[in-house]
Amino acid sequence: MSTSSAPWAALFDWDGVVIDSSAQHERSWELLAEEIQKPLPEGHFKKGFGRKNQIIIPEILDWSHDPEEIEALGRRKEELYRELVARDGVEILPGARELLTALRNAGIPRAVGSSTPRANLEAIFAATGLDSFFDAVVCAEDVSHGKPDPEVFLKGASKLGVPPTRCIVFEDALPGIEAGHRGGMKVVAVATTNPLELLAHAEKAVKSLLEVSVEDLAELVG
Repeated sequence: MSTSSAPWAALFDWDGVVIDSSAQHERSWELLAEEIQKPLPEGHFKKGFGRKNQIIIPEILDWSHDPEEIEALGRRKEELYRELVARDGVEILPGARELLTALRNAGIPRAVGSSTPRANLEAIFAATGLDSFFDAVVCAEDVSHGKPDPEVFLKGASKLGVPPTRCIVFEDALPGIEAGHRGGMKVVAVATTNPLELLAHAEKAVKSLLEVSVEDLAELVG
């Protein structure tokens, strides 16, 4: 099935939905804070999860408001993250590979829509082979506005050639759920970052992707 004739499409956030490298992300912020001798506000990681570094550094951490310094700090944070991933590996979350396989077998187009930098995605693709499951990738460098702006998912839908109203977004973070809804899409929320009770505003909330089938999704999109 070509993407242009597909009945619907699936757009996946990355960390917290397909893989879990939250420990490496949190540790990389801690290592960066130690390097530059800056404090980390309590609860910063949960507030910033799923958002671009250009938002996290000035608005959540209040480390800098200089664009060049923000860019440099963000690059260093991701370097530290990739070093930790290379050392420790990453966990593919339960049900992710199975669902992606089922969607591929059913001819449903699939894209990544993430605030993750491309170099991070490429490192994990190389380690896991997950790139074979996706028809398109939209990441941090491809968008001007981070979640909860819907740009990342709208670009993913465009790349797949499927109208936004025929797309299902898979998300774990609250800004990502908002982004999916603002893009006119249905959202399946996965309770890896937030408890189920905080995800009730999504069209479907699950503990893991093991609870999701292609048939369920076809019904959801209508």
